[in-house]
Amino acid sequence: MISIHVLSDKYALDSSARDAQAGTMKRSITVMLTALAPIAWGTTYLVTTALLPAGHPLFAGLMRALPAGLLAIAMSRTSPHGSWWLKSLALGALNIGAFFPLLFLAAERLPGGVAAAVAGLQPLLVLGLGAMVVHERIRATTAVAALAGAGGVALVVLGPAAELDTLGILAAVGGVTATALGMVLTKRWGRPKGVGPIAYAGWQLTAGGVVILPLVLLLEGLPAEIDGNAVLGYLWLATAGGIIAYTLWFRGIQRLPVIAPGLLALLSPVVAALLGVLVAGESLTPVQVIGFTVTIAALVGGQFAARPRPRPAVTAAASATAPHQLSR
Repeated sequence: MISIHVLSDKYALDSSARDAQAGTMKRSITVMLTALAPIAWGTTYLVTTALLPAGHPLFAGLMRALPAGLLAIAMSRTSPHGSWWLKSLALGALNIGAFFPLLFLAAERLPGGVAAAVAGLQPLLVLGLGAMVVHERIRATTAVAALAGAGGVALVVLGPAAELDTLGILAAVGGVTATALGMVLTKRWGRPKGVGPIAYAGWQLTAGGVVILPLVLLLEGLPAEIDGNAVLGYLWLATAGGIIAYTLWFRGIQRLPVIAPGLLALLSPVVAALLGVLVAGESLTPVQVIGFTVTIAALVGGQFAARPRPRPAVTAAASATAPHQLSR
């Protein structure tokens, strides 16, 4: 009888270990897929400067959001219902409708490095808002990772001649605050039952595009000419940087602790800086190399720190064997 109980407990222990391993693998895949979104967004600066007509940042934001959103809705054949009309509008306005115009305004009034350095503050904002809105506990390890990530990004992108502009700084801070709040609300509200991630992303992209459209018509107008390069640029922003990236991003926010994608967002300025080296022929200073190292360490360490802490399998097995030991 004792051997049967021992074998049963050993099987339960092995099963628990397999489940934990499968959960770790599943989470790692989710993290890697979610990371593709900020990697795609890191190409935005290069695509904008190299392919798109100058002086039309709002139109670029519109083309990134509205066509992709309408396509996603058409593909999924799913529209919001009930309270999700207002929720989708709010999330789309925060994640896209407010973020894009503020992002491009900051890029126009600030050196790219300064704007990217401000974006590095997003994990700290997500950490604080996540604690207030979705009641995620702030761990010392995740707080350190967020601080280190912000510092690392600053080392990568800030130069000694960085200039500050008040309106540009306010726009940059407003943009990262809007997306941080959008991330946290995305986590809090979840996704309606029966609605896939493509449809969910399409709702927000469409809502964001609707918010941007009147700004384009009132403040900026349409480009006088859209050549072949611009068409390629808009297609890239709408697909890789739009429907694909946001589908993976919102899926990741819902499956991971909110600080995990918050830290992954740091990949965007890092990728932008790397593309400057690889494509634009820029060179890295020793300080930037240190910044890259710190940022990557914060990204990786932060993902481990944000993992849920399961109860040890030994505890469950021990509780199962205790009655048998007493019966002996």
